[in-house]
Amino acid sequence: MDVVEAIARRDRLVVISGLVLITLLAWIYLLSGAGMDMDMDGMDPDMVMPMPWSPAYAFVMFLMWWVMMIAMMLPSAAPMILLFALVNRKSRELHAPYVSTSIFALGYLVAWGGFSIAAVVLHYLLEQAGLLSMRMASAADWLGAALLIAAGVYQFTPLKDACLRHCRSPIAFIAEHWRPGPSGALRMGIYHGAYCVGCCWVVMGLLFYGGVMSMWWIVGLAALVLLEKVLPIGRGIASLSGVGFLVWGAWIVLGHISG
Repeated sequence: MDVVEAIARRDRLVVISGLVLITLLAWIYLLSGAGMDMDMDGMDPDMVMPMPWSPAYAFVMFLMWWVMMIAMMLPSAAPMILLFALVNRKSRELHAPYVSTSIFALGYLVAWGGFSIAAVVLHYLLEQAGLLSMRMASAADWLGAALLIAAGVYQFTPLKDACLRHCRSPIAFIAEHWRPGPSGALRMGIYHGAYCVGCCWVVMGLLFYGGVMSMWWIVGLAALVLLEKVLPIGRGIASLSGVGFLVWGAWIVLGHISG
């Protein structure tokens, strides 16, 4: 029993260390301004000036979005990844083929990579339409209000509820979606990532309101997602944030009308 417990502790330590390292590197990348290093000396950060896009620039923007999603979402996926590692180890004790937990985690990140591609396309369209400022934030009141109201409404939809329920129930997810082997682990990771994308994609759209370059906004949204998924009152937090987004969006609309 001591040997089994020692192996379990070692496996948990390896997985946790890997998650911490990847998340830390992602945050360092963001804090260094990689992908966001535009020279704005003497320029108004709220000025609208569409950037010239090239395939290389589009790739840099994709990398920026994907690393941002890794930094924001990987901590909230830690309980699911740790549970996968535990179940995988138990299966290995029953002589099942070894499957690295990293394959499951990779599938999760692939799902967010798909979201990042969609975000880059939307980023390009908004910027070329003159709706994003130099700091990559909404340059139009109506767009900011629409993003906030959309996020508020989405927090109360059945799709949000279903996806959040899956994200908050790692054991139920494992029981329903367990697949053996490396390909099964990759599929499971993609499935779980897809549920997390479904849970958070509209809220992630608020990055276009507060600013893709705003570190405080990134941290705030990451904290909201984490609290929704891991706290016992996470569903209530989602609802409360929905009310807050709706009130905020309505306030902008009323201010624009009265102004």
